[in-house]
Amino acid sequence: MFNSLSDRLTATFKNLRGKGRLSEADVDATVREIRRALLEADVAVPVVREFTAIIKERALGSEVSEALNPGQQVVKIVNEELQNVLGGETRRINLAKSGPTVIMLAGLQGAGKTTLAGKLGKWLTDQGHKPVLVASDLQRPNAVTQLQVVGQRAGVPVFAPEPGATSEFDDPTGDPVAVARDGVAHARAKLYDVVIVDTAGRLGIDEALMRQARDIRNAVNPDEVLFVIDAMVGQDAVNTAKAFDDGVDFTGVVLSKLDGDARGGAALSVRSVTGKPIMFASTGEGVRDFEQFHPDRMASRILDMGDVLTLIEQAEKQWDKTEAERMAKKFTDQEDFTFEDFLAQMQQLRKMGSMKKMLSMMPGAAGMREQLENFDEREIDRVEAIVRSMTPHERVAPKIINGSRRARIARGSGVSVSEVNQLMERFAQAQKMMKRLAQGKGVPGMPGGIPGMGGGAGGGAGKKSKAKKKGAKGSRSGNPAKRAQENAAIASGQKPAAKGSAFGAQQDQPDLESLNLPKGFEKFLRK
Repeated sequence: MFNSLSDRLTATFKNLRGKGRLSEADVDATVREIRRALLEADVAVPVVREFTAIIKERALGSEVSEALNPGQQVVKIVNEELQNVLGGETRRINLAKSGPTVIMLAGLQGAGKTTLAGKLGKWLTDQGHKPVLVASDLQRPNAVTQLQVVGQRAGVPVFAPEPGATSEFDDPTGDPVAVARDGVAHARAKLYDVVIVDTAGRLGIDEALMRQARDIRNAVNPDEVLFVIDAMVGQDAVNTAKAFDDGVDFTGVVLSKLDGDARGGAALSVRSVTGKPIMFASTGEGVRDFEQFHPDRMASRILDMGDVLTLIEQAEKQWDKTEAERMAKKFTDQEDFTFEDFLAQMQQLRKMGSMKKMLSMMPGAAGMREQLENFDEREIDRVEAIVRSMTPHERVAPKIINGSRRARIARGSGVSVSEVNQLMERFAQAQKMMKRLAQGKGVPGMPGGIPGMGGGAGGGAGKKSKAKKKGAKGSRSGNPAKRAQENAAIASGQKPAAKGSAFGAQQDQPDLESLNLPKGFEKFLRK
C-alpha cells in the first residue's frame, strides 16, 4: 500500500538526518523531492502545488528554525499536512434518527461496488447492526447472482425480487428504482436497521447512468451516498469523482483495491478536489478485508511510521480474553510453555488475519519489505501441521520426543526430519526465554528486567546480592580452617585478627596529632 510513495519520501527525509540547522537550499531540495514523489504517485497537479507550497512555508518558518531537531520537525510538518490532505479526521456514518439507515453505492463498472456491498454489510454486522443488501443493479450480467453469493459469504441477507440480466445478450428486466424503493419498505417491515443499495455502473460516464442514479436517490432518500472508486486508477479518479459529485452529490468516498495501490494518487487527490471525505477502504479480496479510513493512521503508513493503533484494535476484536488470562496465570506461576500453549497462540494469530499484513503495519516495515514479500504464509500451516502430528503427551512433555518419534511426526506432517528438529530447537529457546521472563531476568542482550518483577537482566543479580549481604557477617576466607576460626571468633564477640598481606600485617591508622605536620595538612590524610 503506497509502497513507491513511501520509499521516495523516506529516502528524502534521510538527507535531513543529523543536520542541526536547515538552510533555505536544504528546504528547497526537500520540497523539490516531495513534489517529484507526489507527481510520480499520480497525485493531481493542483493538490501537489498547494501541498508543497504549505510545506515550504512552514519549513522556512520559526517552528523549524527554533526546533531542537529540524529534520524531525519537517517530518512532523509533512505528517500533519498529509493528514489534512487525506481528510483531517475520521468521518463516520450518519445514522438515521428513525427507521432504517439507507446507504446508496455509486460508481463506475468494475470499481468493486457489489463486493464492497458485502464487505460493508459484514463490517456493519460486526458493529452490532442488522443490514440488508438490495440488488438494484439489473443491467450488468449476473450482478444479482454475484450480490447473493457475496451476501451469503458475508452472512448478510439479500433482497433481490428481480433476476436482472443473466448474460450479455439478455435485455435488462425490471425497474431498478422500484427495487430500491421496495427494498427500503422490506427492511422497514423486517426490522433491518441498515439498507445497502447496490446500483448499476457503466464503463464510462453517460447521461443514462446519472439519470438512473438520481432517480434511485430521489426514490429512497439515502442518508449516505458512497462513491466507490478504484484506488489504482490514479488521478483519473478526480475526473470521475467530479462527474459523480455533480450528478448525484455523494457524501463520502470508498477506496476499493487499496492493497494493490503502490502510488496513492487517488487517495491523495479525491479528498482535496471534491471536498468529500474518504470513509472506508477495501484492502483485500476477503470479506473482512475492509476497514474504516483514518487519515492520521494512513499518513503514518505513508511515512513508514506504522499503524500500531489498527493492530491493537484487531487484536482486541479477535483475541480470546479467557485464553489470555490463562496464559498470564501460567506465566506468573512460572509453568513451562508447552506445544499446547504454542498451538493456542498460533490459532489466536490466525484469527487476526494475514501475518504479512500485520507485519507491514509495524513501524519501519519499509526496511524489511523484501523479506515481507518473500514471506510464505504456508510456513505457519507447516508448523501447525508438525505440532498437530504430535500426541497430546508429546505436546506437554516435548523432552520425550526422541529420534523415532521425530521421524513419525515428520511423516505425519509431510515435512522432513530436519524441519522438525529446527522447530524443536526454536521451541526449546522459546521455553528458556519465557522462563527467564517469568523470573524477571529479562531477555539476554537487553538491559533491565520487566517492570514490576524482581531481578534484572544480569541473570539473578538480585539473588547474588542478597547472598552477599547475608554472608557479609561471616568469614569469606578460602581456607576452611581459617574460615572456621574466624567465624568462631565472630560468634564469641571477638574482633577478628588483622589481615596480613605479602608486605606484612596491616597497621592501624596512626594518630595524626602525634605527627609533626604543617598546619592544615591533616585534612589531606583523613578519609
